[in-house]
Parts: sequence; C-alpha cells; structure tokens
Amino acid sequence: MKLDRFTITRISNSILGRSSSSNKNSSKNNNSKNAGQNGKSFEPTATFTIHENGTGANLGSDSSTVVDFGGHTVSSVASEGSERRSSLYHLTREPLPRLEYYRTSKRGLKRPSIGELHGDKDRKPEASQEDDKPEAHGHGIKLGWIEGVLIPCLLNIWGVMLFLRLSWVVSQAGIIQTLIIIAISYLVCVITALSLSAICTNGQVKGGGIYYLISRSLGPEFGASVGIVFAFANSVQASLNTIGFCSSLNDLLKSFGTKIVDGGVNDVRIVGTIAIIVMVIICAVGMEWEAKAQNFLIVTILIAIFNFLIGVIVGPTNDDQIAKGFTGFSSEVFQENLKPDYRFSENTEQTFFTVFAIFFPSVTGVQAGANICGDLKDPATAIPKGTLLALVISAISYITFVFFAGAASLRDASGNLTDLVNGTFAACANGSCDYGIHNDYTSMQLMSLSSAIIYAGCFAATLSTALTNLLSVPKIIQALGIDRIYPGLIFFSKGYGKHGEPYRGYVLVFIVSVLFVLIADINAIAPLISNFYLASYALINFCTFHAATVKALGWRPTFRFYHPWLSLVGSILCIVIMFQLDYTFTIVTIVIIFVLYLVVVYRRPDVNWGSSTQQQTYKNALSATQKLQNIGDHVKNYHPSVLVLAGNPMNRPPLIDLANLITKSHSLMIVGDIIHDRLSHRKRMEMNSECNKFLEIRKIRGFYQPIDGLSFEEGVHALIQTSGVGKLSPNIVLMGYKSDWMTCPVKDLLTYYNVLHDSFDCRMALAILRLPNGLDFSDLTTEIVTRTVPIPSTLKDRSDNAISTISSDGMRTPRNLMHVDSNLNLDSLGGSANQLPGTPQMAPSPTVETSDIADDIIYSTRGGSCVPKEILDRIGVFQRKQPKGTIDVWWLYDDGGLTMLIPYIISMRSKWARCKIRVFALTNRQLELEVEERNMANLLMKLRIEYSSLTMLQGVTDAPRQETVDMHSKLLQHFTDNDGTQIPISEHERMALQDKTRRQLRLREMLLEHSNEANLIVMSMPMPRLGTVSAPLYMSWLEMLTKGMPPFLLVRGNQTSVLTFYS
Repeated sequence: MKLDRFTITRISNSILGRSSSSNKNSSKNNNSKNAGQNGKSFEPTATFTIHENGTGANLGSDSSTVVDFGGHTVSSVASEGSERRSSLYHLTREPLPRLEYYRTSKRGLKRPSIGELHGDKDRKPEASQEDDKPEAHGHGIKLGWIEGVLIPCLLNIWGVMLFLRLSWVVSQAGIIQTLIIIAISYLVCVITALSLSAICTNGQVKGGGIYYLISRSLGPEFGASVGIVFAFANSVQASLNTIGFCSSLNDLLKSFGTKIVDGGVNDVRIVGTIAIIVMVIICAVGMEWEAKAQNFLIVTILIAIFNFLIGVIVGPTNDDQIAKGFTGFSSEVFQENLKPDYRFSENTEQTFFTVFAIFFPSVTGVQAGANICGDLKDPATAIPKGTLLALVISAISYITFVFFAGAASLRDASGNLTDLVNGTFAACANGSCDYGIHNDYTSMQLMSLSSAIIYAGCFAATLSTALTNLLSVPKIIQALGIDRIYPGLIFFSKGYGKHGEPYRGYVLVFIVSVLFVLIADINAIAPLISNFYLASYALINFCTFHAATVKALGWRPTFRFYHPWLSLVGSILCIVIMFQLDYTFTIVTIVIIFVLYLVVVYRRPDVNWGSSTQQQTYKNALSATQKLQNIGDHVKNYHPSVLVLAGNPMNRPPLIDLANLITKSHSLMIVGDIIHDRLSHRKRMEMNSECNKFLEIRKIRGFYQPIDGLSFEEGVHALIQTSGVGKLSPNIVLMGYKSDWMTCPVKDLLTYYNVLHDSFDCRMALAILRLPNGLDFSDLTTEIVTRTVPIPSTLKDRSDNAISTISSDGMRTPRNLMHVDSNLNLDSLGGSANQLPGTPQMAPSPTVETSDIADDIIYSTRGGSCVPKEILDRIGVFQRKQPKGTIDVWWLYDDGGLTMLIPYIISMRSKWARCKIRVFALTNRQLELEVEERNMANLLMKLRIEYSSLTMLQGVTDAPRQETVDMHSKLLQHFTDNDGTQIPISEHERMALQDKTRRQLRLREMLLEHSNEANLIVMSMPMPRLGTVSAPLYMSWLEMLTKGMPPFLLVRGNQTSVLTFYS
C-alpha cells in the first residue's frame, strides 16, 4: 500500500502531537547527549509501519506511538540518529534551503509546491526519484585553474608570433609603435577578460565556451552566430599556427641543406596536414592526454624563452652572428630601432594597422579557458584567475622580447662582416639584404643561446596553440548541435564513449583546418582571424554592458572588477579596430554574423535561457505601457482591440480567426474563457498551456484569459472591466450568435441578452458573428500532438491526412522547426547511446538530421474517426484563401464608423485581397436619391475607403411580404403562448415596436436580393434599447437578418469616431 507524501506528513504531525508531551524530556536528554559527543544536535527520528486496520492489534509499546488515520493503523518506533530512517523534522517541516532546489537543469531537485504545503486536493502526482535522477555522465577529468585556464591561455598566446613574427613586427613598427600595438591589443584583451570574468561568475557555466556564454547572456541569436564565427576563427587559428610550425621546420631543414619536396609551399602543405592529423588524434583521445601534452609543451616554451633572453644578454659569440645583424645590446641599435620603418613586405605596403592585424592573433588566447569551461572543476573561479594571470605573464614576456630584439639586432644585414661600417651594412642601402630582423624570420634563433632550443620552443608554441584551438572547436560545435540551433551541425554533435567525445566534430575541424593549411601563408590568414576574434570580443563586452545596464535581478556576478561602461568602450574599440584593419573583411564578418543571426531568428528556437534581451524586452514593454498611459487617445491612432468571448479557443476556431483578421499584429486580442466551476491551479495552468499552444500553432497572436468560479454573465462583466492593462485594453466585444435562443432555458437567454447590455454599459463596441452551419465545434475531439516528421518523404504524404489534420499554420503543412533544449549540459552526454538524461527524444543522433519536430492540431469525432473535409473547411473558413467575391457592408446607422472600418481591415488581409467592398446605405426621404448617393460617395472618399460599388437602398419602410411576416410570427409563436416556460412578449410591446420589426423584415428581403452570394456580410446591429425591447423580440430581429445568409457579422460601435478625414 502506498501513501503520498502529503498524507505521510499529516500522519507524522499527528504522531508528533501525541508524543511531544510524553517524550519531551527524553528527547531533550538524548539530543544533548548526541550534541556533546559529536558537536551537533540530531533531530528525533522514527520508523513508520502502516497496516490495514485490524492487522495491527498487537502494536503499541513503550517505544512506539500508534495512530489511527484514514482507515490505517500507523505505528512509530523511536530510534536515535539512524541514517536509514526518515526524519520527523523532514516529514513535518518545510524543506530547508538547499543548492539542489535552485538548479534549473533536469538534475535539480523539486521542492514541495505551494499546493502541497497549502493542502490542495488536486495535485499532480510526484514522479519517482529514480525516474527524475539523471545519469552521472560526463568527463572524468576535471581541470583546475592552472592546467585548465592558465596554461591553455599561455599556450594560446605564446604562438607563432612569439618566435617567428615578433622581431619582424619590431623591424616594421619600431620599438615605440610595437609597444603601442601590444598595449592596444592587451587593452582589448584585458577589457574582454574582465567582461568574460563577470559573465562567468554570474552563475554556473557549462560546456560550449564563448557560444554558451553569449547565448545565455544575449540569447541564442547572437550566441549561435558568434559561436559559429568563433569556432571558424579557432579552426583557422590552428591552421595559422600549423603553418608557422611548418615554416620553422623548413628553416631548420634548410640549415642542413635538405628539404622534403621543394622546401617551400608544398612542404608546408604536406607537413601541415600530417601535423593536424596527429593533433586531432591527440585531442580525440581525451582531455587526459591533451593535459599531459600541454604540460610538456609549456615547459619547452619556457626553456626556449629563457634561452633567447640569456642568448641576447650574452651577446654574439662569433663573427657570423654579427654579420647577420646580431650585435648584442647596443644603445645605437636601440635608438635606431625606436622609430618605425614600414616597407613593402609580404606583397603589401605595410602600415601600422596592417602590422597590428598580423600581430593581434598572437594575444587572442583569453578565451582558451572559457572554450573548455565544461571541463573545469570551478569555471567561475578558474576563468577570471587563470585568464588575467595569463595576460599579465604574456604581456611581460612580449614587452621583454620587444626590448631585447630591438636593442640587440639590426634591421638589415648582408651576412658579410666586411660590409659593416659605423654600425650599418653599406650593402643593404638598396634593400637587397637577406638578414636582419627586417628580412629574416629566424632572427631569434640567431640571437638565442642555442638555436635548437629555439626551434623546439617554436615547435612547441605553434603546436600548443593549434592543439588548444583544435580541442575547443568541437566542444562549441557539439553545444550548437545539442541545442539544435543549426540543423547542419546536429550530425557533428554526437558524442561517443563514456566522456561523450564529439569525434564527428573533430573531423569537421580537421577538414576546415587542412583547407587553410593549403594556403600556406601566415600573413594572408592572420587579418581574417583578427576580424573574427575582434567581432567575438566586441559581443562579449557588449553582453556584459547590456546585462549590467538593464539591471536584471539575476545579474549578480561575484567578480567585481569590471564596469559596464568600460565594457562598452571595449566593444566600440573592437569595432573601430576592425574597420581600421581591413574595411572589406569587416563588412564580410558583419554580414556573415548578420546572416547567421537571421537564420536563428527565422527558426525561432524554443528556448528560455533568461537572457538580458528578455529583460530588455520586459523593460521596454513596461516603459512603453506606462508612457502610453499618459498619451491621450486620438482617432488617427485608433486600434480595434478585441475581447473574444469564445470560451475554449479549440471549440470555436472561426471566431478566433475572425478576431485575428481584425487585430493581426497591430492591436490587442484577448480570448476570454468563462468557466463556471472553480479550477485548481494545476488545471488552470494546463488549460493555459494547451490553449496558448493552440493559438501559437494557428499563428494567432493573442492572449488566452480564463476566469473561473463565476457565471457567464458575471465572468463577462469581470473580463470587460479587468482585461488588459492601461491603454492596452480591449474596446470591442466579439461573440458568437446564440442559435439556440428559441429552445434554451430562459436563464441562458437572459444571460446572453444581458451580456449585450453589459457591453454597451461599459461603452464597448459589440460584434456578433453567425456562420451558416454554426461556430461551435466542441463535439469534435481536438488534440495537439508533437511528432517527429521525416524531411522530405512525408511532405508528399501529408496530403493524405489533410482531412483530419490542421497543422502549424492553420491549414498548411507546418514549417519544420528543430526543438531546442535549454537545459542540456555537455557533461550529460551519454556514452555510445544517443540519449541525454531525462530527455531521450531530444538527443542528437545520426538520424536526427533527417527529421524535424512539428506540432499538429488533430481533429476527430468522439468515436475516433476522421473528420470530413467539409467540416475542416468550415473550421478554417477565415484562414483559407478566399475566392474572388465581395464583402458587403450594410452601413445603416452612424456608429462612429466601426461598421465600415472592420470590413476595410479584413479586405486588406492577403487572404481576402480578392474580395471587393460593396457599400449599401439607407436614403433619407427628405432628399433626392442622387444627392444622397453623392453625399455618401463624398464621405467614403474623404475617409479614404476603397469600394467597388455604392448602393442607396430605397423602400426600407415598405411593408414586408406576407411570407416574411409569417416566418417571423412562427419564430415568436413559442413566446406568445405564455405557457410559463419562456419569456412572454406582450401585445403592447409588439405594437409599440411594430415599425422597427417591419424594418428588420424588410432588410432581410433586401439582403436576400443583394447579398445572398457575398463572401461576408457586415451590417450595423440594431440597438437593443434598455427597458424597451425584450430578449425574445430582439433575438427574433437578429434571426431574421442572419438566417440562411453567408457568414454574417453584426457590428455596433460605441458612437465614438474611429474614422477621420483629417490628416
């Protein structure tokens, strides 16, 4: 037998109440004793045994408490401190604050709901703990801040530029401008590191690197687009450093007089491809091997750095070094190299910004720790500490290298010592020298204590940077694939093994890197990388600025050494530098990011990550609503905001569709649902979710507003008075025609009639829709199903099911959208299984790329059979494309112009564009027909209403035909018999309103004559004057006007102008 958690809590309360007085002293003594022994107190615990009544006759002893509860005997046996037994404190108190309750992922524990604590009877049953508990997958290796952030950042920064291009940068820009280049580069990186640290410390960081940080801060649109660009930049950065390794290897082989193929470009391509294959294999083996490899590489680089510094301090040891430009520390050389000397090099006339573009990728290692944040023990602590320390260390090393290279080597040298005259080489005057820091990329090998160690350091620096880049890119691709942002990446996101390694992602990175290795030119690749990195850094800084300035309550970073305006300066600085480096590349980068952004916007991923853009949207909406409250209404800015009394929107889709035609993205629409019974919170939330999903699938932009526990009349009155906020409130009530008014109970008829009066009492406009076959489809079973749809095969098969399925756009095949799970962590990837804990249907798998998630609305009869196509056509009457026809407007009374405005709005919709407006109006007996027609035409022209024809009606006061009178009399026969079951219509009322009745009958005859074939009829509604006309008589008027007609809309404005001819 099972008792739910709430019942057990009540049982335990009863037990405590009975046992508290008798065991109070004993419990105190026991707790004091335990506290003295262990330094802490223990709560009393008990073991519950639950029996059916009659089976527990022998229960009860000195150590037990017996309670009879709800037909069960419950015995409690006291114990002291047993870890296996339930705590009475846990059973009888609200839960204590625990970290697990605040997790938003599926690994978080669920605290008792307010319904459980309050005692709601209608509670959702709890799932078993075993079902909710996720499997503990993830990387076995978790890195600290040194091996996980500091060393990768240093390896990323100490790359190809340190040993192969820094001396060339000094020769071009001079010492002073090189220091400026380094200062600007590090200024950008330090500001970005501060912003990055703020983002990383604002909550738990999962796998996905820069993509994860930006997507969770600014939303998936920015995060995904920048993530793609950043992953591409890292792949190209790996190629850049591999080319540097190959160039250095070529120089080493050249010093021994050997080569592989041609000692140039082809050797770079061959060796580079092999090197990338080896590095990809190392990365794919796992983090443990990569960590071991990077420890060896960092030691090698440090030895090479000190080897260079010591070599410069020692100075040249032979004449050959002096002949090649290495002079040792010299004040003359230092002064000569202070100034810039930009020359034509690498097929480009070098300038400050071209040199900056080549140097900047060397300091783009600030993101190395964030790229593998899913593999860190504590990303929030490790990333700020490791990144900032790496920047300090690398900046000191670069500045030291600049001073050492600029003070100890000439810009030009011929290699012949006899050419050296007064500290310069005379033979280099015409620029034909092959040595010196201007001409020889291997100058650092020449200046070092041992060239072999420098070569080893260069190999380590280039390969280590390439390794860290190759390692990070698959993680970003995997995160993008798991979030299902771009369908093409889902295939590459599949994880293998117990650590979920994205082997397919490594293959993709290998292909991209090899393609750029084939270019085999460092200076051609570097500017492209610089733009991509700067774009990423600009958005990282903007994320911090935006999150801090919108002042979301969730923005509480523990890292305090940042400032939002400093982050904005950093973002602007990045963009300015991008344009200064290369205008064309910058435009291309921005266009690529914008296109990727639009793709995500178009796909509309179903995610909720609490981004700052959401907070900004809320603030903008709140501010605009408050501002609107202080702006007066003006007829030119009138918006027809509709309160649709449709009940459950699934029951009356045509009424909802008509309201959507009127409001459609331009004004407010609220779907009111009055429920007589009192609903529980859970039931209300389920209805909200289901109905909002229904509106979303039918592409209807409106708000579902249920109100329960009230009668229909009271509910409508409450909705009219409380719907909306401020000026964003409905001004039109739209309802369906009550077709059973003759047979329904008296109370229902009066309620319907009173709703009309309530609408006018609240100064609302009113519209009533009647369709030939009715509006109510509640006799059908409506289901919203989410299913996986194969891409392309079912597109042709979908037509076979068209008779019973209305899909996401109402009547057409749904647009295929990929589901996005916002709570996935890379660490939760299963081994070889294509599952994620708790969400097997969302896991990336090899077959996901050929399927999509689609929501459909399925209609069926109560017996489960398919619904005929003609019924589906009736459901979607206002959603389908209308054939060529007319919208007939019977503008009988001046109600402010709403009767004319609504059909005009409908005619502007694309699906009703082929329907022309025909206007019918009454004539004044005192004026001639031509004058009346001319006045009406002039009014329509002034109001700028396009119409195809204007008809002035004559003879509305003539007597109706006898068959029409007989038809009306038959309608009222049941109400004139006065049998006590219906509201009687007095003879006095009939005679007093005889003229009005005849007018309605005559209008019916005119409608049959002129508008029997119209696509839609819109007519001014007769006014139900309070206390003058009874409900049955008024409903008989509406019945005569609308019975047997095409779709018919009765409209009555609130006598306030909604049209104007003023500009």
